[in-house]
Amino acid sequence: MTQANDDAAAAAGPPTGEPVRAPVPPQTPYGPAPHYGPPPQYGWRPPPVPLAPDGRPLADFGTRLLSHLIDTSILTGIAMVIFVPVIFGAFFVLMPDLVDPVTGTATSVTADEVVADFFLPLLLIELGLVLVLLAGYYIYFVEMMYRSGQTLGKKLMKIKVVPFEPGATLTRGMAAKRYLIEFVAGTVVPLFYYVDGLWQLWDKPYQQTLHDKVAKTVVIKVAP
Repeated sequence: MTQANDDAAAAAGPPTGEPVRAPVPPQTPYGPAPHYGPPPQYGWRPPPVPLAPDGRPLADFGTRLLSHLIDTSILTGIAMVIFVPVIFGAFFVLMPDLVDPVTGTATSVTADEVVADFFLPLLLIELGLVLVLLAGYYIYFVEMMYRSGQTLGKKLMKIKVVPFEPGATLTRGMAAKRYLIEFVAGTVVPLFYYVDGLWQLWDKPYQQTLHDKVAKTVVIKVAP
């Protein structure tokens, strides 16, 4: 009976008029008992992976740079095979004869003749080669990307160009805008090529270059 009364008194709380005391934590001879819980989170945590508007991870600067270097190396190699023989052939054909092949004496060639017969035709040939190179870049970077969103470099690095708007399809017009800003404007405007490529380093949150912004595209990682 006494135990029942004690239990009822404990359930009813402290007697009226006495202060309510907080429960005392478990004690040890050396002080309060230690509390074991989940450890606090310390140290550096990696930042979250940047995502495209459709939720897929964006390609980082290093991966995009390696992809670009692969593509330009391929096109530069092809251009060298074609252009070097043309330039050397034109040089030897257009070079004025400074020595008469019959008499062996020096010929009199004026500066105007050198400009008109050598430098001007050579300059026109180089301009034509630049136009041929831009046409080759168009086929490589527009037509190939329009079909799959990838060039050879992007396929090797497992990245892909997609529209900024989720669910949209990459069009030839988008690929052409990227080409015009990256290569045509980059060829004509001094240093624009580098500013365009480096723009992604400080562009937030989608890490777009200037040609990405004009074309309304982003570059994402694709599954291996």
